Amino acid sequence: MASTSMQEPTRLLLTALADEPRHGYALIKEVELISAGRVRLRTGTLYAALARLQQQGWVQVTGEEVVDGRHRRYYTLTGAGSEALAEETARLRDTVLEAERRLRLRARPQAGEATA
Repeated sequence: MASTSMQEPTRLLLTALADEPRHGYALIKEVELISAGRVRLRTGTLYAALARLQQQGWVQVTGEEVVDGRHRRYYTLTGAGSEALAEETARLRDTVLEAERRLRLRARPQAGEATA
């Protein structure tokens, strides 16, 4: 497993690429959708993150085209990126399960406490 947790924008970008390749604008919209509007990536932030993810070997360019005079580059998740996302997902799941367990314990009346 990864020794450190991913930053949320990284996790969201990898998640956005998990099902199919996407170009930059589509990634911005998909991250916004996945995060229920909490995260809105700016163009500069997006491309800096994609460059970093490419250097890490987690994302790669799979195609390019020109649409309405605009250059589009498509990105996809690599095998290593998929593994990193799976590890992060497992780490988050473990954390959530532990938090839920502790909340259930807290909800139980302690010895000597009155029940509602």
